[in-house]
Formats: sequence, structure tokens, C-alpha cells
Amino acid sequence: MTRKLSDELSQNLDKRLQRLEGQVRGVRRMLNDERDCQEILTQLAAIRGAAYQISLLLVENYALCCVSNPEEYGSPDEAIARM
Repeated sequence: MTRKLSDELSQNLDKRLQRLEGQVRGVRRMLNDERDCQEILTQLAAIRGAAYQISLLLVENYALCCVSNPEEYGSPDEAIARM
């Protein structure tokens, strides 16, 4: 069984992903413009951090919605195994 994300979370994630796309495009431009490696690495660290935050939001949502209602999966172990 799959659970739909709330509209609020879905919109939040979409905005974050749009920003992430923009950051990735920016890094591609930086590479094409042969910008300094340190500047590029700084932007890549920001991208990694943004992706991590998106992951945390999804894991938190999964834990709150799915693991807290394990009967939908048969057992808590099955709900956790789906992660």
C-alpha cells in the first residue's frame, strides 16, 4: 500500500526540488565557465545538504504516517523494511 503525501508536504518538496534543479543548473554553468574548483565544491555541498533535507522530510513523513500505522503493512517490521 502506498500513501499519498499531504498537499502541504508535496508543495514543500516541489519547491525544494525546483531550487535544487536550479542549483544543479548553476553548477553546470560554473563548470562550463571554468569557475574555481572551490566555488563549485561549495555549491555541490549546498546541493548535497538540500537533497539531505528533502530526504529527512520524506523519512519523517514515512515514520509518522506509515510506521505509526503498521497494521497497514501487517507488522511494524514490515513497515520498517519498506524503508
